[in-house]
Amino acid sequence: MDWNARVELFEQLRQEHEFGVGTIAGVAAKFGVHRRMVREAIAGAMPPAHGYPARAKPKLDALASFIDVVLDEDRRAPRKQRHTARRIYRRILTEFPDAAVAESTVRNHIRARKHAMGLTLRETFVPQSYGLGQEAQVDWYEAWADLGGERTKLQVFAMRSMGSGAAFHRAYLHATQQAFLEAHERAFHYFGGVFRLLRYDNLSSAVRKILRGHRREETVRFIAFRSHWRFAAEFCTPGEGHEKGGVEGEGGYFRRNHFVPVPCVADLDALNTLLLSGCRADEARVLDGRTEPVGVAMVAERDRLLPRAPEGFDLADVTFPLVDKQGCVTVKTNAYSVPIKAGTRVESRVHPLHVEIWHAGRRIARHERCHSRRQQVLDLEHYLDVLSQKPGAFAGSKPLAQWREAGRWPACYDELWDRLLARHGKQNGTRAMVAVVVLGREFGHDKLRAAISKAVSLGACDVAAVRYLLTEAALHKGQPPSIDVGELARYDRPMPTMADYDLLLSGPCAGTA
Repeated sequence: MDWNARVELFEQLRQEHEFGVGTIAGVAAKFGVHRRMVREAIAGAMPPAHGYPARAKPKLDALASFIDVVLDEDRRAPRKQRHTARRIYRRILTEFPDAAVAESTVRNHIRARKHAMGLTLRETFVPQSYGLGQEAQVDWYEAWADLGGERTKLQVFAMRSMGSGAAFHRAYLHATQQAFLEAHERAFHYFGGVFRLLRYDNLSSAVRKILRGHRREETVRFIAFRSHWRFAAEFCTPGEGHEKGGVEGEGGYFRRNHFVPVPCVADLDALNTLLLSGCRADEARVLDGRTEPVGVAMVAERDRLLPRAPEGFDLADVTFPLVDKQGCVTVKTNAYSVPIKAGTRVESRVHPLHVEIWHAGRRIARHERCHSRRQQVLDLEHYLDVLSQKPGAFAGSKPLAQWREAGRWPACYDELWDRLLARHGKQNGTRAMVAVVVLGREFGHDKLRAAISKAVSLGACDVAAVRYLLTEAALHKGQPPSIDVGELARYDRPMPTMADYDLLLSGPCAGTA
């Protein structure tokens, strides 16, 4: 019986008791209800809340321990990379294919647990409407990933189209201005054009000073970047992140669906490849209140975007350092090795993820950018010419130590080195090992690693042997032409008879010894 019917029944019971039969038993008999309900009607016009007895939940009980473990592990996970009820339900469908539990049952269990943990929060936003290609919102958010087996905190750039709902995400180690601008260009390439208006928080990469009202003093580099790509910029009121609620919600959605569980990849490039595939996968989403997927709206939006500039904006931070006596240049407090003599003036170009060193119009070195301070980033290849003249400095060199830490000096290199030392002595053996490593410049270090491994397995310990293995595939080895033996038949002759020579044995000897 629904609520309205119960209220009407209570009214009839009350009237019959007051103006009719007058007894509880009589009213109960007339209406066919229990005397307890008549007493409840007399006590109050509104029926009491109906309580349902607790029932067994055999389907949920088999999964409750898994759900509880996930929620308990979320306590130690990054705050914004914890499971939602939908994410847990999707994991149940994948990891427990035989489970036949409803999503609502899972949601109710999770809601009760989260309420007990004090994690149930609600926030209200005012819906907005946007035209295709008119506005996109930009923001950074934090996420964690395991890069090379190490848990690393990342800054993830997000740009969301408010018209189509499509979004672009890219991760960086630090939210520098160069990373900020580079991510814009990659986002423009992803969307196929430039939005007329971009909305931001008051990011230090774009805003130097917040003035009265909506006025901002923007950084010179951001102004030049904005002018190059021909878009307008607006900034939210400080502390009012809901003014760009679209990208705020997008960051949370993407993190919950593509950073949970925490990704485990080799490096940042592999992670960004994974994130890009996640962006492509999200194009199949159908947002609430819409009838077509995000990808379809994204294609229609491209025709309304501003065309991209023919050339990208020069993002590099350029300086002109001097090579010191250790073969390094200092860039933003860190020393990077270069394969050029000390005292040379070079050009350094600092990019979001790497540092390039140029000389005479040619790039002579490229390093992964170091965001720490007072560090040395050294490449052993830059010191090989010096080490060939000073072999005694090879074994204890810091560039060699950094190659070992980076996994670029496998065990087969040490085994070959030991054989060369045993054969040629300390000085000449080390000099020979340097000559082997120099081959990586010509043939590439991946091929060199394979050649050294093969040489060691064959028992070779010579520079020439490693070079031969590197060039073996390119050597021209002549092959004799095939001959049809049928053409040789014309040279066939009968076997000779030796019977005439037997006469020499039977006749008298013509001479004497």
